[in-house]
This record gives sequence, C-alpha cells and structure tokens, in this order.
Amino acid sequence: MRALLDGIRVVSLAEQYPGPYATLLLGDLGADVIQVERPGGGDPARQFPEFFAAINRGKRSVCLDLKTETGKQALRDLITTADVLLEGFRPGTMQRLGFGPDEVAKINPRTVYISISGFGQTGPYRERPAHDLSYQAISGFMFRDARAGRTSAGGEIAIGDLSSGMFAALAALAGIVSRSSTGKGTYIDVSMTDGLVSWMSVFLAPVLNGAQAEEIGEEPAYGTFTCADGKLISLSIAHEDWFWQPFCRLVGLDHAVGYKRPQRVAERVELARAIAERLATRPREEWAAAFDRAGIAWSPVHDLDEVVRDPHFIERGMFATVVEDDGSRRRYVAQPLTVNAHHPGPARGVPALGAHTSEVLDSLAQHKPISARS
Repeated sequence: MRALLDGIRVVSLAEQYPGPYATLLLGDLGADVIQVERPGGGDPARQFPEFFAAINRGKRSVCLDLKTETGKQALRDLITTADVLLEGFRPGTMQRLGFGPDEVAKINPRTVYISISGFGQTGPYRERPAHDLSYQAISGFMFRDARAGRTSAGGEIAIGDLSSGMFAALAALAGIVSRSSTGKGTYIDVSMTDGLVSWMSVFLAPVLNGAQAEEIGEEPAYGTFTCADGKLISLSIAHEDWFWQPFCRLVGLDHAVGYKRPQRVAERVELARAIAERLATRPREEWAAAFDRAGIAWSPVHDLDEVVRDPHFIERGMFATVVEDDGSRRRYVAQPLTVNAHHPGPARGVPALGAHTSEVLDSLAQHKPISARS
C-alpha cells in the first residue's frame, strides 16, 4: 500500500524531543526523514539509548559540521531536495548559521520551513531557556498549584515537548497542502508555550470573557480508587447522570442515585469517601466485569508493563517488531493512526550516528532520488 507521505522528504535539524517526535509521526506516514546530526556525539538524546530509539526509528542519520563550509554546502544541497525543513534551535541560531527562512527560501522556495522553540521566535521571553515544567507553569497547566500556593515537581510526561511535536507535524502537513495551490513554501513558528496555551482554551476562554471555567473534575466519581486487592481503578464519570445513576445502584449508594451535578459537586468530599470505601470491598477484576456490564466509564490504572500486555492495545496493533540493521529484532510503539485498517509504521529501526551520510550525500551528487525504505 502506498504510504500517505510517500515522496515527501523532511530534513530535520531538531534534536532531543519535540522535533524528533514530529518527524517520527511524519516518517511513519511515509516521509523520508533525514536527521542532520552534529559530528561526535550527535543528538544529545543519544546518551539515553532507549529514549532515542523510541522516537528516532525509521529515520536516516547524516552527520554534518555546520561550522565548516563543507558541512554548510552539504546542507544546502539537502535543502534543494527538501519538502520540509525542521529546526529546534534557539531563535536566531539558524540565521547565524546562514540558514534562516529567507536564506532557505532562496535555496528552495518550495520548502516548508518550521521552527520549534520554547517561547516562539518573537516576544520578550524568546531568549529565555526553559524545560517542559516551566512551559507548563507559565501556560496555566499548573493553575491549581498557583491557587493553592503548592509546590510541585511536575508530572512524568513532557506535555510541552509532545504537544509542540504534534503541532509541528500539523504545520508540516498544512504547509504542504498550501504549497499545492501556491507553489511556494511557507515559514511556520511553533512555540511550545503557545501550544499549551491553546490546549488550555476551555479554561482560559472563560477568564478572557469574565466568566468562571466549568470545573468538570470536581465530580466525586472522577478519580482513582484502590480496590480490595490493592490494585488501582479509575472512574471517569464527569457530568453524566446516565453513568452516575447505574454506578450508584451498583456500589450501593442508593440515596445518591437522584443527585444531579450541583448536589454531587457540593457533597463531593463525602461522596468520594463513600465511593472509596465501597470500591475497597472487592478486587479490581470483579469491579471491571460489573462496570463493563453496566456501561460505566472506567479503566484500570496500568503500570508500564501492564500497558504492553493489554489485549486491547495488542489487538489494535500498537506494538510492532522491527528487524534492526544488525539483524536483531526490537519492539516499538506503532504509529497511532491506522490508515485503511493498517498501521503505516514503524518500517525500520533506529539509525546509528551518521549511518546514512555517504548514502544520502552520494545520492545528491548523482541527482538520484532515494527511497525512504531502502
């Protein structure tokens, strides 16, 4: 089956997390992703081999020293073949190297140029260094901590990195679609914090208009609870009476069956305590069967090893095995989109640093297109 992005070449200078995640998504959909890395150590994320492999399988690695004219000329040659150029340096870095948007447009006016940075290419914070926790903090993700005066180490998931990677992939596709009608590429500024502010829309829009945000999460049956066997279970009854009523009958909260949302929220502390007491009387497997029969919104709280064994994800094809260049077999998380009931990636494993430098540069010199799957 022909891949959706077959024939699209992405040249990426973005390192670590956001850019590589964006190009992972594009590569799985068929794009030829050429990862330009610095000589020596390459992407700093290579010091974490499992992390690096998880988001860089299926790509080709080219080592270029952009401090030399030879390296710069090689990048110019690559850009002449690029549909998308992605970079993740601090604002101004690419201009200093001679590869800003205007310079790239002269080399290849059809290239869609995408910059990912923490605070964007403009604004008073554009030069400020930060990591994901700080992006979440300034964008309002931690508003409950701000209201309570509570300190926090943050969560395990780099939400700013991942969301900006998805926005960058969206930007690449939008730029390619636009080019089909205009014949020209475009420049797209992707800010990690802007993306998180966008994700906070349902909380921020009411504030912008002098209103209160609806507190969906205040429901007593929206949270995690401990079962009799010590396993955790999540309930996600947000505002739906049609979930709340059968749930109350099932766990023995008959007096609360008729409670509407305002009363549930008003008595959430007492109700949550009562729910916790009842769920602690039976093992999770029993609650699972009962909740499924009753059509109640719930899920187990999985540890990582439980995720990879979950029969639903296995049947969905979310884990794929790939033969690496050395002949070993390695498992990866698959492309989350299914296209005509087929997972388009991964197609191959993680590249060694500079493994494809000669292959790619020789193909440029010979003016021969090279397959992303060769």
